[in-house]
Amino acid sequence: MDDLDLEKLRVPLPMPTYKEGFRSGFACFVGRPNVGKSTLMNALVGQKVAITSNQPQTTRRTVRGIVHRDDAQLIIVDTPGLHKPRTLLGERLDSLVRSTLVEVDVIGFCIPANEPIGRGDAYIARELAAQRDTPVVAIVTKTDTADRKQITDQLLAVSQLGEWADIVPVSANGSFQLDTVTDVLCGHLPPGPPLYHDGDLTDEPDEMLVAELIREASLDGVRDELPHSIAVVVEEMAMRANTRPDHSMMDIYASLYVERSSQKAIVIGSKGARLRDVGTRARKQIEALLGTRVFLDLRVRVAKDWQRDPKQLRRLGFDQQT
Repeated sequence: MDDLDLEKLRVPLPMPTYKEGFRSGFACFVGRPNVGKSTLMNALVGQKVAITSNQPQTTRRTVRGIVHRDDAQLIIVDTPGLHKPRTLLGERLDSLVRSTLVEVDVIGFCIPANEPIGRGDAYIARELAAQRDTPVVAIVTKTDTADRKQITDQLLAVSQLGEWADIVPVSANGSFQLDTVTDVLCGHLPPGPPLYHDGDLTDEPDEMLVAELIREASLDGVRDELPHSIAVVVEEMAMRANTRPDHSMMDIYASLYVERSSQKAIVIGSKGARLRDVGTRARKQIEALLGTRVFLDLRVRVAKDWQRDPKQLRRLGFDQQT
């Protein structure tokens, strides 16, 4: 995974004119796994740029989504959930989150409205207390899953958890207070020109987005322990030659890596049925992303204990920088 390299991104490229007082900068969403960080980022951006799942620890890399406004440009950095690492991959993901915290202009600490404050939330609150130079906004997510009393009680509990620049309740699925969250985050950005062109919603390369869409499809309906063992690598991706313009086709060859042969059997399913279903669902998402027809070839491979093997992690894209 690449470092954010925010300073390089701050070098202005030729951009449209902007109003005096325009603000631009970076916010990151942090929180324990499965608190709705990726769903919230997608809702604020207005398009899916990060995969989501009801399985914790779905996000494995920093993903940037870009929110355009007349008075500001907000680049949201979605991060993996902070948790107690059990593997080398987990250690690198936690290191990635901590390095991101010191590189952004404002931090959004996400806590769900429908779950009591736990040890994981308290642990992250202590971590954020050390970020004295960066404002932290507490964001109470998933308010659509809680009643009014639960939300009120949670807002009070969050206020007692630490000192926050702001506290905002929000529902990404219910579109509740999305504009308010954007207003609050943009209010903490420094004055400056746009960092991305109008229309840019993410700076992730297509190959990375495609790999993530395939992984998202593969996560649906598998046993709890399996999602953490799946990695996806796009081996080849190119437009098919010698096709008519109105019959263009993108050929994509990708590998799904698991840690054991028994997991390979789960992903493939009986007579290959499950892998075909994964391919069908992933292909529809990829075609919507790329705007062209797609031929998708998926292979399942075993990379034994890849989450604990530095060489395997590097080969699968999780290099030492994470």
